[in-house]
Amino acid sequence: MKIAILDDYQNVALGFADWGSLNAEIEVFTEAFGHADDVAERLKGFEVVVAMRERTRFPAELLARLTDLKLLVSTGLRNAAIDVAAARDLGITVSGTGYIPQPTAEHTWALILAAARNLPKEVQSMRDGGWQTTVGMTLHGKTLGLLGLGTLGAGAAKIGQVFGMETIAWSQNLTQEKAEPHGVTAVSKEELFSRADVLSIHLVLSDRSRGLVGAEEFGMMKKSAILVNTSRGPIVDETALVDALRRKEIGCAAIDVYDTEPLPADHPLRSLENTVLTPHIGFVTREVYEIFYRDAVEDIAAYQAGEPIRLME
Repeated sequence: MKIAILDDYQNVALGFADWGSLNAEIEVFTEAFGHADDVAERLKGFEVVVAMRERTRFPAELLARLTDLKLLVSTGLRNAAIDVAAARDLGITVSGTGYIPQPTAEHTWALILAAARNLPKEVQSMRDGGWQTTVGMTLHGKTLGLLGLGTLGAGAAKIGQVFGMETIAWSQNLTQEKAEPHGVTAVSKEELFSRADVLSIHLVLSDRSRGLVGAEEFGMMKKSAILVNTSRGPIVDETALVDALRRKEIGCAAIDVYDTEPLPADHPLRSLENTVLTPHIGFVTREVYEIFYRDAVEDIAAYQAGEPIRLME
């Protein structure tokens, strides 16, 4: 059996599980693939592919070209980059792994605090031999706006309340009855964007959420506001975001997710001073990787033994 482990940027996958127990030929790909032709060519001959989250897309057309593929394991509970229905039609089993949301919630607050206190600039100033260069923002008494109040949004609200922030939220189906148990006030979309001192995105990417935050929304926001996105890049209109930052329509963007990943080296977001950027590491912790790769090995072992596998929905 040949197994491909994809998009292992840090080259750490083999250290997080007992891959030797599978008695298989394993190849680790540490660089992101290019276009679909590249993926199809490089994955020839692999019976099993382990995909890291949504880093590599598997649309129906590509899956049809992977004639050797029998098992596609995705880390996490869902993967919007895989056409699961097409895979089933082609006889490819698609399985998932366990996941914990806490690391992403923690990273959300790392970004908020870094943006509020201008940490990238101050850390660099210290490394350069300098001293104080900026004036930060106190979170206590400010308004935390949450675009989405699911598990991660509710967790972010709880932390915001500990900081003494007022918490408000909006999503298409949010009601005050659903928001109240979390100590959050449900507001209109317009009120969310206009009142928030910190606006944090916690929505699943879908046709309804794609491009949901654009020029109109940036125009509603305070000039001092911080936009935080640890969800999915395409929820925000990236062109409109760059324009809003250049025009200083908002104070800062603290971003962990992007339309194209890895983010191109010449992308304009990298050159803007009013950003805090991290390379989609919200979920990248030892604890998460242990779950991902341990469960991936278990899925493959079950497949080898002809036993039931945790199927992706």
